[in-house]
Amino acid sequence: MQSKPFFEALDQIASERGLEKSQILEILERGLLNAYKKAYQSQDQARVEFNEDKYEIQIMADYLVVEEDPGLNEMTLTEARNHKKKIKIGETLTLKITPKDFGRIAAVSAKQILTQGLKQLEREKVFTHFKSLEGEMTLAEIVVINKDFITLDLGWDLETSLPRKELLKSDEIRIGSRLKVYISKVELTPKGAKVYVSRTDKNLVKRLIEQTTPEIVDGTIEIMGLARDPGSRTKIAVHSHDANVDPVGAVVGHKGNRIKEVLDALGGERVDVYKWSEDSKELIKNSLAPASVYAINVFEKEKEATVIVEDIHFTSAIGSKGQNVRLAAQSSGYKIDIKSISDAKELAIEYTPLIPEVSEDETPQNPDA
Repeated sequence: MQSKPFFEALDQIASERGLEKSQILEILERGLLNAYKKAYQSQDQARVEFNEDKYEIQIMADYLVVEEDPGLNEMTLTEARNHKKKIKIGETLTLKITPKDFGRIAAVSAKQILTQGLKQLEREKVFTHFKSLEGEMTLAEIVVINKDFITLDLGWDLETSLPRKELLKSDEIRIGSRLKVYISKVELTPKGAKVYVSRTDKNLVKRLIEQTTPEIVDGTIEIMGLARDPGSRTKIAVHSHDANVDPVGAVVGHKGNRIKEVLDALGGERVDVYKWSEDSKELIKNSLAPASVYAINVFEKEKEATVIVEDIHFTSAIGSKGQNVRLAAQSSGYKIDIKSISDAKELAIEYTPLIPEVSEDETPQNPDA
């Protein structure tokens, strides 16, 4: 069967839906073979041949010619000679079936298979796209607001639901608002791709910082640890592989311009950026900033540390509801126990101040005094 309009339509469908022509032809082949079996009530093996140069579609069926009692894919000599007069027993007869000869039921069946196949291809294409974004960040638009969740448009004709518990308290919830979300998981279901997103995942902060810090992308700076209380505070430890590049300064940016982008995307969530160090005492001290640390006893084997602070700094070192020390511990990788100097003396904890104290007798004298 010749059909130039069909092949022109094939090109258009492939272009509009972003599909490969070969994929569409595979689906059409299944539909035509199914229609052939319905039309001829045959389970014989057949094949479809597409000739795009000649705009031809042909269904070919091969039969082995036998004398009598034909089996699957066989035909008697008498029947075969109705198609080819000089054919002999043992030879193969190839029949060409024209799709236009199919009945209405067979034609409807072929169309259904093509329609369903195209939908499945589109589902798989969308799934492949978002699967490649698993573990990454994307921008989504709020299109529906309900009591327990909001619906986000992710593009590619795909929507997903985000429970309100996965939102930040500062998020502006209104139709048309755009939010940066972290894609935590992508699944392929019978209905298509299902994408799980979050605003509270700590990796959202990581992706935001990577987006604003080229030095992380090129490998100059590395994020060594990150801990987060969503909507409240994040602590992040950064390390520079180039002695000439300040990791904290690079992440924060000139006059805080880089970190401001991150804070804006998080609705004002506080982000503490501190310098990672191979020196465990220095690392723990940095992690507890802005609290002042007086002394640190580190137990490397257990990855634990006892931190001594002046009594007036005890509350700030712990933080509200233990937040500062908890995030410091999670981001540094050390279990941290905070003690005030008074507690340390009462418990007879020995320690050495990070900055040696200078007695009055050791105070340098001014020779000009």
